[in-house]
Amino acid sequence: METSTLVRKVYMDCPLCDKTHEVEERKRFVTITLKGEEVTYEERFYFCANADEDENEFETGSMTNTNLLNARNAYRVKNGLLTSDEIVAIRENYGLSQVDLARLLGWGEATISRYESKAIQDEAYDAMLRLIKDNPLIALEFLKKNAAKFSVLKRTEIRKKIVEKLDSYGKEYLTRQAFEGEYADFEELSDSNGFTPLNIDKIEAVISYIAENVSNLFKVKLMKMLWYVDAFSYKLNGCAVTGMVYLHNDMGALPVGHYSLMNLENLNVQEEESYRYDSMLHIYPTKGMDYSILSADEKKIIDKVIEKFKNYKAKDIIDYMHKEKAYTETRSGDIIPFSLAKEIREF
Repeated sequence: METSTLVRKVYMDCPLCDKTHEVEERKRFVTITLKGEEVTYEERFYFCANADEDENEFETGSMTNTNLLNARNAYRVKNGLLTSDEIVAIRENYGLSQVDLARLLGWGEATISRYESKAIQDEAYDAMLRLIKDNPLIALEFLKKNAAKFSVLKRTEIRKKIVEKLDSYGKEYLTRQAFEGEYADFEELSDSNGFTPLNIDKIEAVISYIAENVSNLFKVKLMKMLWYVDAFSYKLNGCAVTGMVYLHNDMGALPVGHYSLMNLENLNVQEEESYRYDSMLHIYPTKGMDYSILSADEKKIIDKVIEKFKNYKAKDIIDYMHKEKAYTETRSGDIIPFSLAKEIREF
């Protein structure tokens, strides 16, 4: 038996020895060739200790189907396609049946069923699914285009569900579009973005995570802490966390698109009056924020930055950054290259 791990023991009728006894459910990683490519996936099987050594493994029908689905999903991940679970999530997000989603997109009625269980979608079909994944406006356009495929009652029901999604995160989509637009010139991985693609979900999680642990967090201090999170990550791992690009500003590092950044709907930013200024942006934690998008290593990096600057006032962290090589070797308006982040002082 190849290297495998015991999952559990199951009392069942064993088809190999024709006895009812305890068999082992086990798992292992196997590599197969699928559509001309090698893929590695997790396979589950049953092991019977009573059977002959060369025939002591078996699978149930449902187990075989799950193993095949795991193999197909491994292929999808390798080729940048949506997994079957992600396709299910898109459908359930809009409250649609498999047939409803297929009709919405103008496909054959069995298409979504096959993609969720058997077939691997091609790139064109994958692109159409991605179009509606986070954009209810496009889902609404598809509904208009394929309206004839639905009864009036069904069409009204689906439209209501799509509009509900527009209300719930339509604003977030529009603000994300504005922020992403600021990064149109920085899509290529480079020294400017720390060789990391822009990840708005992570940016929102990092900001809320910092706000959870830093009281009286205002925009000026936050901007510098974000740079230190990305810079410290780059120093340790050779890549940033958020994918943001930072400019040399009189008050230290400032992300490209910082105004749009503060408008993201998933951030809890409050404009508050100040005795020194007309108003200041106070950042609070976002209720219900999902921090699972941050890896354990990324959280350790953020924790280190919080530990260092938690009690700094805005002026203190500005003065601290002014002494960094990343600041002294760049000029106002310059992009601060992450290669200089290798030189930040030890915390």
